[in-house]
Parts: sequence; structure tokens; C-alpha cells
Amino acid sequence: MENGTVTVVKENGIARITFFHPQSNSLPGALLHELAANIEQTGKDSEVKVIILQSEGEKAFCAGASFDELVAIQNLEEGKHFFSGFALVINALRKVPQLTIGRVHQKAVGGGVGIASAVDYCFATTKAQVKLSELVVGIGPFVVGPAVQRKVGVSAMSHLAINASEWQSAEWAREKGLYAEVLEGEEEMDYAINTLAEKLTNSNPEAMAELKRIFWQGTEHWDELLVERAGISGRLVLSDFTRASIAKFKAK
Repeated sequence: MENGTVTVVKENGIARITFFHPQSNSLPGALLHELAANIEQTGKDSEVKVIILQSEGEKAFCAGASFDELVAIQNLEEGKHFFSGFALVINALRKVPQLTIGRVHQKAVGGGVGIASAVDYCFATTKAQVKLSELVVGIGPFVVGPAVQRKVGVSAMSHLAINASEWQSAEWAREKGLYAEVLEGEEEMDYAINTLAEKLTNSNPEAMAELKRIFWQGTEHWDELLVERAGISGRLVLSDFTRASIAKFKAK
């Protein structure tokens, strides 16, 4: 439990993949790799018609990278490996043939915004504010950037990346295209998610897979691109500036 968990529940053609970490659903490297592996494996199940990605608990949907792990990185290889975990999750969501639905019940930070951007259709509550906080600690949203930019465009992506200390509302995220629907509370959101998921289980899997392939055209190079971006973050996290910024942030 200290390292977090990933669970997969399959029922009536719907797979619910749930991740959890006790530190506001932050994502250490091992949990990122486990999440990516579960998404990839679920995608191979022909009985699964739609995938719902969600997190557990009443706190943040995802607090992004684990600061404890960031400060423990000692060299470029370790840094690149850690940030490649986000690349694996995004690429797994991109490549599974099923349409994916996101359930964002609370705030999403950094990598959490990237995950919300990488699903095909994202639901949120009014509490699901977003922030790309990486620049505050001296890095930048390099790995998740392509996924965020694909969803919201260069202007909104720049807004989030540059104004890195400010939260943007769930409604702002919906207007920019990150969220497809914003509901008042979790009960209303879950009803909407279940309704859509059940409709999709009755749709033609081949047609949905072809739609998804079209939606993601132009991203075929992301296997290489996102790992290259991980190298940038891996280098920057070793800088004195970033280490001091993270230490200051953890001390608050």
C-alpha cells in the first residue's frame, strides 16, 4: 500500500483501471510502470469494449510525480527512467484499441493533467481543477506536453506551462477541450460515465478501433518522442536549481 496500487475490474465489457497512492495519488516510478502494464494488458483482452481510468480516494485525482522519488534521482539514467514512466502510461492509453474514458473527481497536477489528456473522453467534477506545476520546481511539462497540447492546443498548453503556480478551473479545462463534460458531483459524473460506457459496449468494436486510430493520427512517433522528452526532464531534475526548489516545496 505504501508504494500504491493498481487494480483492474472487468464486468460486462467494461474494464475499470484504478490507481492509488497514499500521497494524494502521486505517481512513483514503479506505480507508473505498473499502471502502463495494466493498461496495455487490458487492451489485449477482446472481451473488453471500453476502458475507464480512475483514481481512488477523496483527495487529488493525481498529484503528478512523486517528489520523494524526484529528490532521490542521482544520475541522468535514473531521471530518464523515472520520467519515461509517464511516457509509458500515455503511450499505453494511445495504443490500446479500445476507447478510454477518464474519471477526474478532484484536482489534477502535472502528470495527472497528462493522463487526463491521454484518455479519449474525459469526465470531471467541478472540483477537478488543473495545474502544470513543473516549471515551479525547475523542470517543465516535457513528457506530458504533447498529450496536453494535442487536446487543448498550443495557446492553452502555454498558459498552463508558463503560469505554473496557478490553478485553472474545471470549466476552463472543459472550454479548452481537456474535459468533455463537467458534472456537479461524483454521483452525477458516475451516472454519466456508466451511461456512456454501456452505450459503447453495444457499439462495433472494429468501428471504435478505427475511430481511435484516426483520432490519434500523427502521434505514431510518440514512442520515441516522449522518451526523448523524458531525457530533458531527467537532466533538469539533477540541477541545483531544481533540487533546491523541490526541497523548498517539500518543506512547506
